[in-house]
Amino acid sequence: MKEFHIDISIQFFALEELPEADRSLIEQAKMMTSTSYSPYSHFKVGAALLLEDGQVFTGSNQENAVFPVGLCAERTAFFAASANAPKVAPATIAIAACNAEGFLAKPVTPCGSCRQALLEAETRFGRPIRVLLYGTEGVYVVPSMRALLPLTFDGSELV
Repeated sequence: MKEFHIDISIQFFALEELPEADRSLIEQAKMMTSTSYSPYSHFKVGAALLLEDGQVFTGSNQENAVFPVGLCAERTAFFAASANAPKVAPATIAIAACNAEGFLAKPVTPCGSCRQALLEAETRFGRPIRVLLYGTEGVYVVPSMRALLPLTFDGSELV
C-alpha cells in the first residue's frame, strides 16, 4: 500500500487587506446575491468573474421547483463569459452567499459541478483561476480551481 497527501494553500484575509481590484470584484459578487431567484432554498449566491482582459461577468443562482433544472451563480457568470468572450481566459472569480440572516460569516465554496466547470476553463486556457470566497469574518483566497478539486477529471483521460 502507498499513501500520499494532497496539500493546498489557502490564504485568509480581512476584506480591507485585499487589493482594491479584489474588493471591487467581491462587492460585485455580493450585489449579485440580490438578483438570485431562490424561493425554495432562500440561499442566495452571487458571483463575479474577472477575465484577463478586464471584463467582468456576473451571475446569481437561479432555482426551479425541479431542483436539477436550476443553475449556480458561478456557472451563470462563467457561461455568460464563455458565450460573450470565448477566447478570453478567466482570471479571478469572487463568490458571496447570504441567507435570511444576511451574508455568511464563513466563506461558502463552489459545489462540485461549478468546480468541474471552472476546472475545464483552467485546462482549456492553461492558466489558473484565482478564487475569492467572501465571508463576513474574512476572505479565503485560493490560487486555483484545481486546488479546490484535487484528483481531477480533466478530459485527458478521454484521448
